[in-house]
Amino acid sequence: MKIASDPANLAGARKRLEAFACEHGFGSGAAGEIGLCVNEALTNIMRHAYAGAVNRPIEIEARMSSDGSAMHVRIRDWGSGVRPPPAPSENLHPDSPGGLGLLCMGKMMDQVRYAPRAVGMELTLQKGRAGDECDRRSE
Repeated sequence: MKIASDPANLAGARKRLEAFACEHGFGSGAAGEIGLCVNEALTNIMRHAYAGAVNRPIEIEARMSSDGSAMHVRIRDWGSGVRPPPAPSENLHPDSPGGLGLLCMGKMMDQVRYAPRAVGMELTLQKGRAGDECDRRSE
């Protein structure tokens, strides 16, 4: 999927990825974690890589591994290309802004990889499939 870097696009992208996760056997908790991490990654791109510009491109690709055991989400931007700092410790002070999204990604995903490109950055998130199927009544 391709979206513009407008925060108005966050909810739709998150819902589509959560639905994809459910369709491929993730439980609702795991699907929600994937959605939250994607939401945080997109927010970081909009805020930091694009400095708040609302018309810049973001590509999001979700796929399952060939054996169906893990979901891979690739998020590509053409922003500043600055690699985020390492995830902060769990001892974040609630009054200090920033870092919570990186901490969530590090804790909720099995793998988080940043790959600088000639222009911008590519982030890949991976999560293994586990748990019950999503509750279809909530869709």
